Amino acid sequence: MNSFVEQIDRAWYSGFGAHWDDELLRRKILAHLQPSSAVLDLGAGAGILSQMNFRGLTASVCGVDLDPRVIGNPFLDEGRVADAGGIPYENDRFDLVFSDNVLEHLEKPLQVFREVARVLRPGGVFLFKTPNKWHYVPAIARLTPHGFHQYVNRLRGRDEGDTFPTFYRANTKSDVSRLAGRCGLSIISVERIEGRPEYLRLAWPTYVLGAAYERLVNASELFAPGRVLLMGTLRKP
Repeated sequence: MNSFVEQIDRAWYSGFGAHWDDELLRRKILAHLQPSSAVLDLGAGAGILSQMNFRGLTASVCGVDLDPRVIGNPFLDEGRVADAGGIPYENDRFDLVFSDNVLEHLEKPLQVFREVARVLRPGGVFLFKTPNKWHYVPAIARLTPHGFHQYVNRLRGRDEGDTFPTFYRANTKSDVSRLAGRCGLSIISVERIEGRPEYLRLAWPTYVLGAAYERLVNASELFAPGRVLLMGTLRKP
């Protein structure tokens, strides 16, 4: 990373570290976590992000993912290979379900939301973080082939094998409201958040443009639909 990018980091984004968005979700999850909670990580994967490690902080942490590496995920007490549209657990099993950058990959989000509602206990919560469809990153992603996504993530230091196809069918505030309503989940909050422009930190000219965009969309709630993240909290009555 060039020195000018590092100077911008220090001057404008000193409060933002690597995976700052995952840290935000972690704090949300910890606020709802109890020592007795049964937790499901929906789309747990191989256990790459330490921010999503809650093992030992609560009664049990289970996880499901299509990736067979979920079986060896060190953050889980139990991992099962399964599609999120058919969660292999009984009704009313979990106090908390969370998903980190999963909703954008759902081809049939209504089916998944119904499954989440089914496995949640009454009063249980579903917490998620996902890209906002109307931000420039998902907008470009929808217009470009999967190979381009893999290339960009490779530049950012991410294994292209961990780059999966996206659909963005549950990635606006109105999408979430509609899906939650059809599944009997009540909305506690759906926040739209813009922070450090991660995808534009590859070079200082793009970083400056990204920073200008960040300042704009954070200047007023009128511009909130253009922020990068959706962070949601839904509850089963």
